[in-house]
Amino acid sequence: MLKKFRGMFSNDLSIDLGTANTLIYVKGQGIVLNEPSVVAIRQDRAGSPKSVAAVGHDAKQMLGRTPGNIAAIRPMKDGVIADFFVTEKNAPALHQTSAQQQLYASKPARSGLCTGWRDSG
Repeated sequence: MLKKFRGMFSNDLSIDLGTANTLIYVKGQGIVLNEPSVVAIRQDRAGSPKSVAAVGHDAKQMLGRTPGNIAAIRPMKDGVIADFFVTEKNAPALHQTSAQQQLYASKPARSGLCTGWRDSG
């Protein structure tokens, strides 16, 4: 009964950080977001903090066309995280995008994150 009760107050969602696309899946709704795994990072001055300029489709359109202070980056390579900083920025930005698009209810979320794994041995 407790499990049933718990589900009333939260969303179960999973985030799949793929090399080509990042997916957000919500239990009971299926895939609610499917965006390219690309992040555009802005750094206005040397030493200034980096910020997210765009993610997903918007960032993919910037590949090869960015001004000097913005870099469009694919944070995943061969199914594993290649750039931890950019990956760290990508998931919350996509989560916020999907929430703004009201792709799932505004209940708090219990989430899981999926990435690739490579055995180095």
